Amino acid sequence: MKAKIFLMVACLLLGSAEAAELVNIVAPEATVTTAEDEQDLYGLLEPLDAPRNFVARGLVSVVSDIDKFFGDTRNYQESNNSVMQLDVHRLAGFGGEPKFIWTGRVKVDLPNTEKRLHFVLESNPDKNLNSDKNASSTATQATPINQLNGKVAGPQSYAAALRFEKPDDRPWHLSSDLGVRLQGLQLNPFARTRGSYAVPLGDWRFKASETFFVFNSTGAGATTQVDFEHFLSAPVLFRATSSATWLHRTQNFDMRQDATIFHTLDARRALLYQASVTGVSNPQRHISDTVLLATYRYKLHREWIFFELSPQLHFPQTRQYRASPALLMRMEFLLDKSS
Repeated sequence: MKAKIFLMVACLLLGSAEAAELVNIVAPEATVTTAEDEQDLYGLLEPLDAPRNFVARGLVSVVSDIDKFFGDTRNYQESNNSVMQLDVHRLAGFGGEPKFIWTGRVKVDLPNTEKRLHFVLESNPDKNLNSDKNASSTATQATPINQLNGKVAGPQSYAAALRFEKPDDRPWHLSSDLGVRLQGLQLNPFARTRGSYAVPLGDWRFKASETFFVFNSTGAGATTQVDFEHFLSAPVLFRATSSATWLHRTQNFDMRQDATIFHTLDARRALLYQASVTGVSNPQRHISDTVLLATYRYKLHREWIFFELSPQLHFPQTRQYRASPALLMRMEFLLDKSS
C-alpha cells in the first residue's frame, strides 16, 4: 500500500521514462497488499466507527431505560411486554384542584399470538393525544376531573380495545387499535393507528412518530411528533421534542415544543428538567402557555412503585403571561413483565 502511494507521487514528479523504470523496480511490491497493511487501515477507520456503534447500541438502550423509569408513553406504546400503569396525583397552585386524580392504562399481550395481539384498557383515551407523558403533567393540560364530591376524582371516560402490533421490526414500530369508549352510559367506537421510525444521526438519534385517530368526541385527527436525542455526558440525556395535533372538526393545530434534560442520579433516583411552549393555530395563532418545570422521581419499592414531585412555573395566556407557580405530586404503580 505504501508502495502504491509512492508510485503516484513519483509519476507526478518524474517524467514518463523515469516513472516507467521506477515501476519496473517496485511493481511486484505494489501489487501485494499485506495483512499488516489491512490492519493499519482498520486501525485508522476504527475510531470513526466507534461513535456510530455507541449510538446504535448504547444510546438506544439507555433511552429505553430512561423512558421506562419515568413511565413515559413511548415505553408504554412500544414495549412488547404486558404493561400496567396506575397513578394518583394532585396539582396545587395554578390549575390545581383540591382533589386527588387517578388515571390508568393496561396493555396485556394475548396468549398464542406471538405478542402481535394485545388487550388494552385506558382512561380518557381522547385526552391523551400527545404521546409525551409530561404533556399531561402540566397544569394547563392536567387530566380533567369529574364533578363528584369527595377527595378522589376519576377519569371522564374509559376505553377497551384490541391492538395489533408488529413486534421487533426495528427501526420501525407499527400498531393499530380498534375499540369502544365508555362515557356514562354511552358506548362509542374508535380507531387509532400509530407508526414510528428511529435512526442514528452521528452521535444523535432521530425519531419520528405519527398517529391517526377517530373518536366520537373529537372527530378525526392526527398527531405528529419528532424527537432529537443526544448524550450531554454519561448520566445526562438531552431530548428536543416537537409535536402537533390536528383536529379536523375544529380545523385547529395544538402545538408543543419541549426541551428536556434527564439526569440519572443512581438506580433509584432521577431528575428531569423541562422547558415547554404550547400554542394553537385557531381562531388565531398564539402561545397558550410557557412552562418551566423540574421533576424528582424516586423508586420507592423494587421496580414498580414510584413517587414524583414536580414544581412548575407557568406563564399562561389566560393570566396575561404572568408567572403562575404550581406543584404536582404523583404516586405511580408501574408493572411489566420485567418488574
